[in-house]
Amino acid sequence: MDGMTRLKSWGTGLAGAVLSVGILCSGALADEEGKSEHLEAAGDWLGMVPIAPTEDWKIGLGGRMYDNWASALGKALPKETHPGYPSAGKKKGSSTWRCKECHGWDYKGKDGAYGSGSHYSGIPGLRGMIGADPKLIHAAMMNDTHRFTHEMIPLENMRFIALFVTRGQHDVDLYIDGATKRARGDVAEGERYYQNICAACHGFDGKAINFHDADDPEYIGTVAAANPWETLHKIRNGQPGMPMPALRVLPTQTLVDILAYTQTLPTK
Repeated sequence: MDGMTRLKSWGTGLAGAVLSVGILCSGALADEEGKSEHLEAAGDWLGMVPIAPTEDWKIGLGGRMYDNWASALGKALPKETHPGYPSAGKKKGSSTWRCKECHGWDYKGKDGAYGSGSHYSGIPGLRGMIGADPKLIHAAMMNDTHRFTHEMIPLENMRFIALFVTRGQHDVDLYIDGATKRARGDVAEGERYYQNICAACHGFDGKAINFHDADDPEYIGTVAAANPWETLHKIRNGQPGMPMPALRVLPTQTLVDILAYTQTLPTK
């Protein structure tokens, strides 16, 4: 189970209190035909939608929905295994409805970190879709394989996932050594950003949020060491359903520096 998805245990502090209020906000955006479509963001970043969303904001939300679209929408994932999930896959149940579960945190699917182990599914990645028409991704999400509907994921939100897939990916091999899992970043530089941004929630020692439990703690340092691809994705795009900022507006190398620093933090 991915450690950072366990943030639901974070129920204390100001952020947890604000989230518990259950604020629902929505906005209206124009689609390609000029029509106004309802955009849902319930549960994501306090449920707020900007009046004039920038492309970076749209891609960031798309990245959070790629992570867990249900959490970003304030919904629950279907309980049954996705009907299109391969029988050879290692997962069952709700997790099979998450984009990342098949295509990976490195977006390489069977050719990446999910090419073996407990997350293996045999499904290809999405790297070949960079620069493609987002309409192709939207259509694929609604085909007989993916089986998503606009009742599950509203039209505009699907378009944001499509934007993320076609314009928001990063080449993990440039930033993470696949053999050692070490980030190709400057630890000292990352420390500057971590102390002034990330520590507000994660603490200076990275132990302010425990993603698991007291008997088997899991901190930002734990996840960064074990799954740097997941960690970098969340640093860039935020955590769905939580007020974690999407830092993709900063240079990617800066975010890799932050990742490198988090890999020095306590794992237990």
